[in-house]
Amino acid sequence: MPRRTKKAIFRSLIMDNNFDVIVIGSGPGGYVCAIRSAQLGLKTACIESRKTLGGTCLNIGCIPSKSLLNSSKIYNKAINEFNSMGIEVNNIKLNLSKMMDNKSKAVTTLTKGIEFLFKKNKIIHLKGKGSIIDKNTVKVIDEDGESTNYKTKNIVIATGSLPVSLKGLKIDEKNIVSSTGALSFEKVPKELIVIGGGYIGLELSSVWKRLGSKVTVIEYLDHITPGMDEDVSSEFLKILKKQGINFKLGFKVTEIKSGKDNVVVGFTNNKTEVKEKIKCDKVLIAVGRKPNIGEDIKELSIKLDSQEKIEVNEKYETSIQGIYAIGDVIDKGPMLAHKAEDEGIAVAEIISGQAGHVNYGVMPAVIYTSPEVAQVGKTEEQVKKANIKYKVGKFPFLANSRAKVNNETEGFVKIIADEKTDKVLGVSIISSLAGTMIAELAIAMEFGASSEDIARTVHAHPTHTEAVKEAALAVDKRPIHF
Repeated sequence: MPRRTKKAIFRSLIMDNNFDVIVIGSGPGGYVCAIRSAQLGLKTACIESRKTLGGTCLNIGCIPSKSLLNSSKIYNKAINEFNSMGIEVNNIKLNLSKMMDNKSKAVTTLTKGIEFLFKKNKIIHLKGKGSIIDKNTVKVIDEDGESTNYKTKNIVIATGSLPVSLKGLKIDEKNIVSSTGALSFEKVPKELIVIGGGYIGLELSSVWKRLGSKVTVIEYLDHITPGMDEDVSSEFLKILKKQGINFKLGFKVTEIKSGKDNVVVGFTNNKTEVKEKIKCDKVLIAVGRKPNIGEDIKELSIKLDSQEKIEVNEKYETSIQGIYAIGDVIDKGPMLAHKAEDEGIAVAEIISGQAGHVNYGVMPAVIYTSPEVAQVGKTEEQVKKANIKYKVGKFPFLANSRAKVNNETEGFVKIIADEKTDKVLGVSIISSLAGTMIAELAIAMEFGASSEDIARTVHAHPTHTEAVKEAALAVDKRPIHF
């Protein structure tokens, strides 16, 4: 009797029974959905076309970018701040190769961690490109080109998103790059042009500015961070300019010409129509992301919206019963990893007969620059547009003792509360710890807290979070330290 290959044995094991759930994509939404499904007793498989689990976020997005943000921040501090703090370090040098190795090790450790969680929860990892044949059948083509069909009661589409380019422009990931290429430069660009003043563009601008690049951000709008509170956007712009990042706001990019060793970027002022050109080493295109939707979705006639996102109902079910979608591919909430995670849990619970739910009104968003910028709930502009009468409390970190001794005095906490009920409607923070601090406010808002509730809550001294208490006090014009 001929010996069976490992692949044949694997197939025989998983083909004995149908799956309850097959998740397509192992990003934050997909792998979390698979784990929760397995926890609920559902026989679960997860398909991933990459060799490693974790999707864009873990492999070429959130995690590697945060590694470089942290390393570059420490390097920048060593050069510009250590001496004044009484830490004398000589001959500080950048070893970009080691920094990239450190980033890669972190990614490898975390992807291995997801593999462990799959094994722990008895989730079948199907390696290859997945496509939907019908509502109960998924096809997987592996790296050898072999095709296998798998049966399932439920399908969850969690295929994430892809970078958007400018019309007619090809991203080569060499001179003209997306965020993927900008996370893997072999040397620091002398001059870097970043097209797009959103989260990704500003985070990577910060990385390469700290490491020695001359960075210019070109943004079509007259402000950065579209969707953020205007108060925050304005202050954040001042801070980034102070750090040495150049900005061309209100400009349209008209041409990008790539040569052997450089790129020429042409852009025009939207109001004056004055044209400018800059020659640089690299261009980062950071103008947004689009849903990663395969032809199988269109062939099945799954309903899409005007933005080519999958339409889903309140149970995350598509126009075909038994096929669900979460994360960047759907028309709910912002394109954020933690949003996808919560949707993954919700879908798993809905499939198992529970009441899964995601509160999009309390969805924190963070820009991981230095200082960080974080926001949850409504902006002041959104509250005005909704004709809600409101109060605002602000407190600067310049008046916070912990921020002062840590030399982290830039930024503020801003709390918006309903004028009549005092219920907190939205919070924005600029601070070195904004991404962590915003969780307190998200929890408060999830429980329907008033600014008075926050003001009456004891905050440890000395901490950055005392600024949250002070901002809450400031809603009724009674801050203590400012």
